[in-house]
Amino acid sequence: MQRNPLLRNISYLLAVDQHRNFTRAADALCVSQSALSQKVRQLEEELGVQLFDRSGRVVRPTDFGTVYLEYARRAYNDLLTAQRAMQDVHDLSRGQLRLAFTPTFTEYLVAPVIEHFHEKYPGIVIEMTEMSLDAVEGALVDDRVDLAFGFTDVRSDEIDAEPLFSEQLMLVVAKSHPLAKQPMSISPSQLSKIPLALLTMGFVSRFYVDSYFQSRNIQPTVALQANSISAVLKIVSCGKIATILPSTIEFEHRNLQNVSLDPPFPVRTAALLRSRRAYRSAAATAFAAVVLGLLSNNGCLASLRTFTKRIGNPTISTAC
Repeated sequence: MQRNPLLRNISYLLAVDQHRNFTRAADALCVSQSALSQKVRQLEEELGVQLFDRSGRVVRPTDFGTVYLEYARRAYNDLLTAQRAMQDVHDLSRGQLRLAFTPTFTEYLVAPVIEHFHEKYPGIVIEMTEMSLDAVEGALVDDRVDLAFGFTDVRSDEIDAEPLFSEQLMLVVAKSHPLAKQPMSISPSQLSKIPLALLTMGFVSRFYVDSYFQSRNIQPTVALQANSISAVLKIVSCGKIATILPSTIEFEHRNLQNVSLDPPFPVRTAALLRSRRAYRSAAATAFAAVVLGLLSNNGCLASLRTFTKRIGNPTISTAC
């Protein structure tokens, strides 16, 4: 429940509109139905109009209610942003950071960045959410996260993308796999015969993998599919099955080996994403600075910026 009385009153109206039922709305708000009904009627009396039609089994906004709720919802989001701004402590002794990222970044980027940020700002509480790329963009636009790791090719004009480093899909095998010592690039026809462990359709990388095969009219040998990158990597580490994942996976997983493809997948640019309209907290600004510092020439993640260019001889440092 919101402590701010204005936020609380608006949340009552929004809950009734969402659930279309006073009982369910009251349960969601953790208040009694009588208290909720009384508050809504009080607001209607103050406005001089009826906001909800209660005559049917389903509670619906009236014409007045539809118009009022549209502005109330905007005001509610703005007030939440204002509340976060008021609570933001600019010396960063405390605060909150809401961070989102697509699953592949979990395997090599998120942990070292979070470790450094927490060491520098231990009072900041970090709320981390792994989600699909579409969900990341939606969360940024709706101001449900402050920052996200994604890619520069965002679809929304409301999102700023700060380029970080290049990323490219490649064939990934265990170092004990026969292809790990393959001196030549793998052709699509050769790739089609290699047993693969692939991510399921919900992952953006799977979309690019399927597009690669479809554009060449080749049917891959899919040995298994999984909705977990960790599961795929463990299976590939056993040495029998290969996968197709970003080349940067090798940055953290030294027991794996990238194998180049000919033609290669397009290079994408990983980016730090943020909403153009949302309030930029001190914590979010500090986190962005930490990320860029780690990727700078003197940072422990500097190798990521040149990793894709020297896949064949990945002499990299992970001493963060």
